[in-house]
Amino acid sequence: MVTVSRVESAADLDRFVKLPFRLYRGDPNWVPPLISDLRNTLSPGRNPFWNHAERELFLARRNGTAVGRVAGIVDNNYNQYHDSKLAFFGYFEAEDDPEVAGALLDAVTGYARARGLTGVYGPANPSLNDEVAMLIEPFDSPPMIKSSYNPAYYPKLVEGAGFTKVKDFYAFGMDADQPIPEKYERMVKLLRERPEIELRHPEVNNIEPALNLIRQVYNDAWSKNWDFAPMTDAEIENLARQLKPLIIPDFISMVLYKGEIAAMSIGLPDYHQVLRKMNGRLFPFGWLTFQIEKRRINQARLWTLGVMRKFRNLGFDALLYYDSIMAARKHGFKRGELSMILEDNVPIIRPITNLGARIVKTYRVYQRPV
Repeated sequence: MVTVSRVESAADLDRFVKLPFRLYRGDPNWVPPLISDLRNTLSPGRNPFWNHAERELFLARRNGTAVGRVAGIVDNNYNQYHDSKLAFFGYFEAEDDPEVAGALLDAVTGYARARGLTGVYGPANPSLNDEVAMLIEPFDSPPMIKSSYNPAYYPKLVEGAGFTKVKDFYAFGMDADQPIPEKYERMVKLLRERPEIELRHPEVNNIEPALNLIRQVYNDAWSKNWDFAPMTDAEIENLARQLKPLIIPDFISMVLYKGEIAAMSIGLPDYHQVLRKMNGRLFPFGWLTFQIEKRRINQARLWTLGVMRKFRNLGFDALLYYDSIMAARKHGFKRGELSMILEDNVPIIRPITNLGARIVKTYRVYQRPV
């Protein structure tokens, strides 16, 4: 008999956070999150996302033992922007048992129904601006930084609970030393010779001026995207605080046209290669592991790239891709991933594939009516 209850005590929150450490035991591709970071992410008052969102955490138990978890999430900013009435499910983890998955996802549906909402999307951890979507295939390698991972049986569990596809996301991969097509080389050379175009990298110890430019691009370039959810200044500043220790300035590129911000991209070294060896804890020995292992990172993820709408089709995306590849080579990285790309975002997919990158992973967002 499976029962589902709300997380209301510190002990239940501890079970919620630590459940994956049992479920994924022995899985070489799972990357344990930092327990302290996950607690902060889930905690109103510590994560500014909850200033405009609400959540309920649920645990599934069998015979008193936790066998699954899920969060029901309402992002009021997303619903207001898209004129929608949606809840999201997130942080879904479960044993390979349809009864467990069905009970958890029914709890989220009930949570949404009680608030007068009409549908449930997911997974979103905790929003579409964070780790989003469920891995569909393949399951043979660890995820890169800020990407999700799950066992191969998860899609079957979710679909068995009545969820269907909304959108797929792709991760594209390529080797850093792949030859760059001559067409790209020529285009980048011509762009760099134009005096009105400036390619700039921020100072890592003075990143605040760059944040304002990045915010401008984000709010314009993504505003028409299906997955766009407005981020507040507090959210962007919180994200910057989280990423600052991980940033290499060469991997943040901004294109200015006649002094005006036109495009930007952010790449991140794949710190998941480090987190895999820390077992979720920074102290007492995790910090030392972090300092040693970060020197061995040999791959990176191009996490975000956007071109403001009035500057599109001018080749600025090609300039950013090229600059990211050069940064990867400079720092000795062997491989790169460009993700997450919406399946129907042809203007972004075309230049990626022209570069020689190919789809290496597929992720899916699901939906179910309330």
